[in-house]
Amino acid sequence: MKKKTALIFGITGQDGAYLSKFLLKKNYKVFGVKRRSSIINTQRIDDIYKDINLKSNFVLLYGDLTDSSSILNIIKKTKPNEIYNLAAQSHVQVSFEVPEYSAEVNGLGTLRILEAIKNLNFEKKTKFYQAGTSEMFGRTKEKFQSEKTSFYPASPYGVSKCFAHWITINYREAYNLYACNGILFNHESPIRGETFVTRKIIRGLIRIKNGYQEKLFLGNLYSKRDWGHAGDYVEAMWKMLQQKKASDFVIATGKTFTIKEFVNKAAKRIGFKIKWIGKGINEKAVNVENKKVLIECKKRYFRPVEVDYLKGDASKARRLLKWSPKIALEDLIDEMIDHELENLS
Repeated sequence: MKKKTALIFGITGQDGAYLSKFLLKKNYKVFGVKRRSSIINTQRIDDIYKDINLKSNFVLLYGDLTDSSSILNIIKKTKPNEIYNLAAQSHVQVSFEVPEYSAEVNGLGTLRILEAIKNLNFEKKTKFYQAGTSEMFGRTKEKFQSEKTSFYPASPYGVSKCFAHWITINYREAYNLYACNGILFNHESPIRGETFVTRKIIRGLIRIKNGYQEKLFLGNLYSKRDWGHAGDYVEAMWKMLQQKKASDFVIATGKTFTIKEFVNKAAKRIGFKIKWIGKGINEKAVNVENKKVLIECKKRYFRPVEVDYLKGDASKARRLLKWSPKIALEDLIDEMIDHELENLS
């Protein structure tokens, strides 16, 4: 049987790293696309090169979602069975500062990939996965968000991802592409970016515990999020492209916690006993043992428009993909803590 080939845009990100290793273990030939940079940023995938069984089937390519010609040439050269578009300007807060760039990469970048598939006449050869996000639901009032929930994005990031979502559906319907959207709720791991709130909290508390940092600064403590593990979620991405018919799926745990609840869980596991005092922007977490302030709220970390509540309904994925999350939030936190302690400096 001929080896399947996968092309991953965004190979150096959290999801790209997990997905590449997942596919390599399934005996895929994996091509990963990254932007050329003077800074080495392949740390998340360096372990692939240390495994003789994986590195022979892994090729790193340079490309950019803002460059149509590079996208077309890469797809033409690799002739992939599956394309996973995980590349993005993915930080919500940053998208308010660089809205045009966020739209260019997240929205038009997706369109460029779809156009390349169409123009190369790869409709029957290549399946396409687009990484969506729960941020597209934004300020929705529905208790659970499913594939039928209307979008109400509250950031340039969320808006750009809505364009990518709908253009994927449009090309599926207009040109008969096998193209699907995975609407993934928050998914974390030890290799999550350091500015994302879960990693920021765990890394900050461990650094405080070990004398490397004095305080941790956060924004809205009462935003509720549905957190899963990236390793579980990349399996769902793959399952979407193994179906007879392309469709869109929400991937989530169906459980939601506030940022404050996440802090409490992490602090307890790290060995802090904390007490919350004050209200609103003046709310703080105090170390009960020495009365020192561990966490403060800063206005700069609040979004211009807050998304207060996200909770996913993944019943369609459970039913059709036979997918369900395996790793509980508490186990995820423990895994992230262990990683930070191993790399403390």
